[in-house]
Amino acid sequence: MTVSSSKSSLKGSITVPGAKSQTIRAVLLSTLCRGTSVIRNPLPSLDALSSMEAAEAFGAKTIREKGVWTVMGPKDGLQVPENYIDTGNSGSAAYFVSSMAALLDGYTFITGDEQIRRRPIKSLLAALRELGAEAFTSRPDTDACPVIIRGPMKGGTAHLDGLLSQYVTSILMSAPLLEADTEILLKEPGETPYLDMTLDWMKRFGVSAERSPDFKRFFVKGGQKYSPCEITIASDWSGVAFPAVAALISDSAITIDAIDFDDNQGDKVIIDYLIQMGANITKDRANKRLIVKGGSTLKSGFSFDLRNTPDALPALSVAAAFSEGDTVFTGLAAVRLKETDRVQVMAAELGKMGALIETSSETMTVHGGKKLTGTVIESHKDHRVAMAMLVCGFAAAGVTTVRDAECAAVSFPGFFEAMEAAGASFKKE
Repeated sequence: MTVSSSKSSLKGSITVPGAKSQTIRAVLLSTLCRGTSVIRNPLPSLDALSSMEAAEAFGAKTIREKGVWTVMGPKDGLQVPENYIDTGNSGSAAYFVSSMAALLDGYTFITGDEQIRRRPIKSLLAALRELGAEAFTSRPDTDACPVIIRGPMKGGTAHLDGLLSQYVTSILMSAPLLEADTEILLKEPGETPYLDMTLDWMKRFGVSAERSPDFKRFFVKGGQKYSPCEITIASDWSGVAFPAVAALISDSAITIDAIDFDDNQGDKVIIDYLIQMGANITKDRANKRLIVKGGSTLKSGFSFDLRNTPDALPALSVAAAFSEGDTVFTGLAAVRLKETDRVQVMAAELGKMGALIETSSETMTVHGGKKLTGTVIESHKDHRVAMAMLVCGFAAAGVTTVRDAECAAVSFPGFFEAMEAAGASFKKE
């Protein structure tokens, strides 16, 4: 689907759906239980649905109702899937189920869409082999899915560079079910808020794990059991960034409702970065909402380290393009390993519209204040790129046309409807 956006003024309120990162963890941890878990306010996105399908492949029974998902873990424990597991576009699902497969005495074949079949995974597979599993790619010369995994892992010590938190989370979630204890050692930990999120969710399901203050060592005692529970997913701070930036760069005034300011998602720092740039944003904690008012120019001259919040780059780079001054984003190595190389992609697509951007292996410098003009944009089938560039069109001259924009549903189903209800100007073809 091709979607075009043009100058818009947003009014009213927007509610962002539940967090993708939390929904996927909740579904797969429920699968590791023997019993029934209830997940409220799940994100019904394509990625989260992929995790539900993976749960079913491992023997779980699921019920999907509006606003509530129920996962009944296999009463006799995980089963070896009778067919391959297709994780769609979800890197988290692909990585997390890899360690789940390594719990089983049988072969599991894991694949995904064309992006997943390009995203690196061999470092995780090497760590699984350290713990006693068989794990290899089906294409020996390719560092990506499809992968073939056979357990059972025994435990021991696994080594990872730490750049991608999803590898660490993968082992953390399955390690409590091993016979022996597990130690995970990281060279340069990144995306650390996601690691704390994982530990918190494991605790909710009744197991414990320890980490060192510098995140370089994790210890998980073996022989533990997960317990089913009832949980509620918080709104997705990564998704909050898009209507917030949309309002700030246009003559708009909106509220973003159902915000959990105490949630442990690292991406809530995006709002603090925008406020630092002069954004008129009020955190209304009493009513669990953000009040966002545009109409004034953002100012920069700041440097933001996104090592722990890589998903923030697409939205923040758009905000930077419309600010006065230069904005430097650092710690971008992990950003290049997401659905796309988001550093290269955002620089290229914003550049088509007239933005002046310089990049290096781990940095992006946006020279703000240039006049942007709409043109034809490639989303590269990356949901955050698609939403960021459509938002960019709300303040650019002319019409901004984004190809394959339907991929927004990966993390924000209902994005178009929510934005249109607030006054966004979209044309869909």
